Amino acid sequence: MDEVLKDKVPPHNLEAEQAVLGALLTNWTAMAEVVSILKADRFYSLQNQLIFDALVKLYTKNATGDTISLINELTVDGKLEQAGGAAYIASLTNVVPSAANIEYYANMVLDRAARRDLIKISSELKASSFELDKDSEAILDTAEQKIFALAERNETTEVFAAKDIMIKEIELIESRYHSKNQFTGVPTGFAKLDTYTSGFQNSELIIIGARPSIGKTALALSMIEYIACTKRIPCGFFSLEMPVESIGMRLLSQEARVPMQKIRSGMLKIDDVKRIQDAAGRWFEAPLYTVDTPNMRLLELRAAARRMVKNNGVKIIFIDYIGLITTEDAKKETWEQVSEISKSLKALARELQIPIVALCQVARDAEGNEPNLAQLRGSGSIEQDADVVMFLHRDRLKEEVAAQDAKIILAKQRNGACGDIDILFIPSYSKFEQKADEQ
Repeated sequence: MDEVLKDKVPPHNLEAEQAVLGALLTNWTAMAEVVSILKADRFYSLQNQLIFDALVKLYTKNATGDTISLINELTVDGKLEQAGGAAYIASLTNVVPSAANIEYYANMVLDRAARRDLIKISSELKASSFELDKDSEAILDTAEQKIFALAERNETTEVFAAKDIMIKEIELIESRYHSKNQFTGVPTGFAKLDTYTSGFQNSELIIIGARPSIGKTALALSMIEYIACTKRIPCGFFSLEMPVESIGMRLLSQEARVPMQKIRSGMLKIDDVKRIQDAAGRWFEAPLYTVDTPNMRLLELRAAARRMVKNNGVKIIFIDYIGLITTEDAKKETWEQVSEISKSLKALARELQIPIVALCQVARDAEGNEPNLAQLRGSGSIEQDADVVMFLHRDRLKEEVAAQDAKIILAKQRNGACGDIDILFIPSYSKFEQKADEQ
């Protein structure tokens, strides 16, 4: 098979390439349409690449792209002979069947270029697969990145008229009006927060920041309890810090309202056991899907997230926490790795069209004070990439209390207002709840 492919000429269509160039020389106004579809390297023939590149230069100068101007441009650049000479250029206007079909010809050129790219990528991946020192998952991730990059490269720019945008928006508003749902996104169970955000929205990256031991995980699990157990919305949870057994204990304690210490020690009353059994029954039916791999690699996380959405219909994903995700290149500076992770999570949210909620630590100088955006640990790109950033703040407990005042600080919201949400922390259950006057 390899021997057969080795002697094959890469896919191309010289007639279509010449038709595009000839059509531009006879109908220069079509250049505005063609430059959004093709680049010079999409042509197979070097001559045609040079000619198209010269036409683009003329277009950027607001000059007219006729035969004489093209020959002059190539002469000035010293590339006329490489481009086939004046005779070849003059012949192009004779080979185009109809300038009206230029978009069709351009897409034919683009199709052959895409096929050549796929062949090249396949060859590179085949060579990498024989290198046994390379991790197979890393090769798969590279393949995925290259295919996605190729798809984006071959996408043409789509322009939306105002009327098209308005039609879509009115349809969306009507749908929401008739559904009578209070929130358009995934509700968190904290009414005031949901009022600010209308729930966590699809394609958004949401960051929850706090100092260690303030309760980031507890807040995430409190939201997960409401989303998965109460509202039965499929939810994914990547716990990179805590094993699944500890997660299960926390979820049971929160739902049953039985102190974790009693569950851990086994010192339970009959009523406690009954509440735990009832809570376990509710969780048994809940659509929660958890991964507890420590120091999970970014490529593994992305792959698992895609499987969750495809196989389990997950509508929101929580990640605990960004600092425990590892990248392929551990030699990079920390800020570079965090930047790569935040950009990748934002891209993943857009790809899967679900909200992704990632927990993040804040700098030590926030200890005892309300955190702010400048204190997000690792990289300024987290603040830049996130659609919503909120901080959790409360005083560290010095003595045992039944409930403690806490606060969610909504510090950034790309599409909405910011503000503070007062909540309660219940230490015995490691659970956050909204205050009675906020319900």
